[in-house]
Amino acid sequence: MPNKEQIDYILKTINVSLSPLQQDVVYLPNREILVAGGERAGKSFVSGTFLATRLPYGKLYWLVAADYGRTQAEFVYIQEFLSKMGWDFDASKRVDPGEINIAGGFKIVTKSAQDPRKLAMEAPDGVVICESSQVDYETYLRIRGRIAEKRGWMLMSGTFESSLGWYPEMYTRGQNCRSVDDLISVSLPTWSNTRIFPGGRQDPEILKLESLSSKEWFSERYGGVPCPPKGRVFEEFSMAIHTGTGGEYEFDPKLPTLIWVDPGYASAYAVEVAQMRGDDVFVVDEIFERDFITSDIIKIAQSKPWWSKVVGGAIDVAAKQHQAMAAPTEVWLNEGRIHLDSRYIEIRDGIERVKTFLTVNPKTQAARLHINTKCRGLISEFGGCPNPITNQTAVYSWRKDREGNVVGDVPDDKNNHAVKALTYGLVNSFGYSKPMQTAKIKFF
Repeated sequence: MPNKEQIDYILKTINVSLSPLQQDVVYLPNREILVAGGERAGKSFVSGTFLATRLPYGKLYWLVAADYGRTQAEFVYIQEFLSKMGWDFDASKRVDPGEINIAGGFKIVTKSAQDPRKLAMEAPDGVVICESSQVDYETYLRIRGRIAEKRGWMLMSGTFESSLGWYPEMYTRGQNCRSVDDLISVSLPTWSNTRIFPGGRQDPEILKLESLSSKEWFSERYGGVPCPPKGRVFEEFSMAIHTGTGGEYEFDPKLPTLIWVDPGYASAYAVEVAQMRGDDVFVVDEIFERDFITSDIIKIAQSKPWWSKVVGGAIDVAAKQHQAMAAPTEVWLNEGRIHLDSRYIEIRDGIERVKTFLTVNPKTQAARLHINTKCRGLISEFGGCPNPITNQTAVYSWRKDREGNVVGDVPDDKNNHAVKALTYGLVNSFGYSKPMQTAKIKFF
């Protein structure tokens, strides 16, 4: 990584003037940097500048985004800076994919998270993730693995789309940086772009935006500070702690498999696929579909590599009921040859059982529940990503009043299909975490 004098020299060469807050980002020596930017904060300009100051200290760099189009701004800025530096280069006219070949063997290429295979090729010296909040956690993990070989760096830049999920969670974690090898997170608020807002935080336009926004919205969209909504049922859930990819998170054909089912139709039909490894539970796959009946879901399940290893499972007790058609339990038995257990569960008992698996053991510093990042239905209900069907935030939450305050001790009965399936399975396999509660509310 370059030192301050070397960065100063390149900034002078490309004739870039940065505001103090933007300059702070460019001088950071950390290998992982998360820049939470407000709207119009100049994130792409700062990211391009950051890459320009690192160019002489590696050979291969990536611009990565959820799709190729989101790399366009950084791709253009880099060419502008290369011209000012006097470096000979040849750039493609398109970014899908795009490539800049620079004299001396340097190269910058664009990558799309929609094609994860291309993220597993050669190892880059540095990566800029453009609009990082639009990229999923699995993509982050893949990129983190690719920079490990060369001890490369990663700059993540984006605006909070919501304050739930891996990106704001990582921002919070990065606030406690202790060394240059640690993740560090910084906010780049809208008013840091003094070319557009010369008055900074007190610029009249910024003050106007503040007067028109709620405190939370202003902090998130313009201040670059996450403001998570109140009332998640499972506040213990963390993408960094409870999710992963590869290795033990993948289906193991040598182990028996359980399926945990919550039948639905208009909102979602959820099937969570679990394997036990010691005392831990690994949710290795998921079926999460809308407008599908049980027969359709069974056909999907039968096409999966884990189907032949299914030895049983659990399902909602209501699935025994006939509602103008065969009961789901009967369909699973008759068409899938799978017997699914069911039992009556109280709301709070089920929640407490799930919480025991989410809780981190102070001795091992690990939880007992591990979820493959592909299980986006379950993760979305915990608050880790958008709902994979609607692409909207849909988190299992406590009931709230109009001011957002939690009311009572009963959650809203929505955004919980995958969580229900998980709960049925955990209670069926491990029993209750403590004696049955006296609440008279049927679980779901």
